[in-house]
Amino acid sequence: MSSRLVPKLVSCLQQGYSRSDLSRDLMSGVIVGIVALPLAIAFAIASGVKPEQGLFTAIVAGFLISALSGSRVQIGGPTGAFIVVVFGIVHQHGYGGLAVATMMAGAMLVLMGLARLGGVIKFIPYPMTVGFTSGIALIIGTTQLKDLLGLPITDPSPDFIGKIGDCAAHLSGFSPHALLVGGLSLAIILVWPKITRKIPGSIIAIFAATALVQILELPVATIGSEFGSVPSLLPAPKLPEIDLAMIPELISPALTIALLGAIESLLSAVVADGMTGTRHRSNMELVAQGVANLVTPLFGGIPATGAIARTATNVKNGGRTPVAGIVHAITLLLILVCFARWATLIPMACLAAVLLVVAYHMSEWKHFVKLLRSPRADILVMLTTFVLTVFVDLTVAIETGVVLSALLFMNRMANAAEVKYIKKEIDEDFGTEDHADIDPQQIPDGVEIFEVYGPFFFGAANQFKDTLSIVEKPPVVLILRLRHILTIDATALRALEDVLDKSRHDGTRLILSGVHAQPLETLKRSGLYEKIGTEFVLEDIHSAVSTARKVLEIEEI
Repeated sequence: MSSRLVPKLVSCLQQGYSRSDLSRDLMSGVIVGIVALPLAIAFAIASGVKPEQGLFTAIVAGFLISALSGSRVQIGGPTGAFIVVVFGIVHQHGYGGLAVATMMAGAMLVLMGLARLGGVIKFIPYPMTVGFTSGIALIIGTTQLKDLLGLPITDPSPDFIGKIGDCAAHLSGFSPHALLVGGLSLAIILVWPKITRKIPGSIIAIFAATALVQILELPVATIGSEFGSVPSLLPAPKLPEIDLAMIPELISPALTIALLGAIESLLSAVVADGMTGTRHRSNMELVAQGVANLVTPLFGGIPATGAIARTATNVKNGGRTPVAGIVHAITLLLILVCFARWATLIPMACLAAVLLVVAYHMSEWKHFVKLLRSPRADILVMLTTFVLTVFVDLTVAIETGVVLSALLFMNRMANAAEVKYIKKEIDEDFGTEDHADIDPQQIPDGVEIFEVYGPFFFGAANQFKDTLSIVEKPPVVLILRLRHILTIDATALRALEDVLDKSRHDGTRLILSGVHAQPLETLKRSGLYEKIGTEFVLEDIHSAVSTARKVLEIEEI
């Protein structure tokens, strides 16, 4: 079952793990580790932290996510989706605040998994996801202009408008050498896949750009000139300094990290399922992401989640079990130990080119344009989330997107709900097929029948009461036919109680017909079942009409 809290690694080993499986996983893990190297460094720098912190994250989180994952082929690590929120937290609270927020997000993800909320996360609206993802991509692309052009910006603005202003103000000081290196790197990344896809273009671009800069001694910024040396070992784990006064301010960013991590990891797992024909365990996946984000900050890491592109690379190169992801983490560790000192030579303009390509693929601009032809409500959600992400804050964008999507969904459901005046419809020969089981000749005078369609919840409660008010003279018996109502909430229950109170005031007997199990149980728990009278809550319309006749006979006496 998809809700089981058992890592896929355990299941794969129990099912049997052959030498050929190991061979495929080793090959795929090494390739994915090489692919992840420039991305881990670039994501860290773009997030406002040191390059090695991206590597620490890819190693520690990559290992834990694969070891505990609910997916057979998930590859975890830092991703572009976190850049905006991480940069904001670091700018406002420093790395200590980011570490605490990441651990808080990890705890939230573990609780979400234990509470079996993996299925709920999948219902995040697609327009909202496209909106904030496209917004993040635009911001990432904007932040890379400084390094791509070699602009002399010493104190970059944290917001989108400020970044554009910084670039415009310093455009005259751009570096032709940086633009040459960045342009060459970009060209290699775009053209290389036409030659071969076995070796990632980003790796070739880094080797070529680094060699070019060193051989020609070009005056461009490198990782070493910007950040100093890169350590060749993982740091010893230690708890971050926790400022209790800061925690309330970090709750909202931590929730954003948790939601982003949940959405992206489960989306990645779904994509992987489609490629492999397997089925992931969503709740176990959330627990794995949570544990990784709880542990990674102990090693100086940043938030991590499942990475769609690296997971797809794993599948395409033959990875079929979590062992491939573990090998990917070990590969990165060996690269860190053996080649970390050479990383300082990588030009910043080259990393900017890598991130520009990442931003382009992340933007999903084709889907963005396609969604502009969707219903207005979906366009509103997408554009609102996009604009808030770019111009305000990703946390605000996600919170607003969730609330707006929920409100629009409730409005749609309320519009789908309908209350019909049955006698009027039959008299007008409208909808008689739906009411073929009701003989108009069998409905006595003084009896009115209304039927409720669609979801009967708080959004439809007012419509329900408004429709009932169209009967000018209070009937002797009011029958409410509820055969299409499968669930009922507290507000709709209150609306029924109001109808009962008004009926008693007007001297009208209320009868319910066709009540299903859930609404009936709700009526019993609320006490409304006894107030209406157990003999007046009936299974079908014929019993209701028959009971109505008996009430009329008693009234005549």
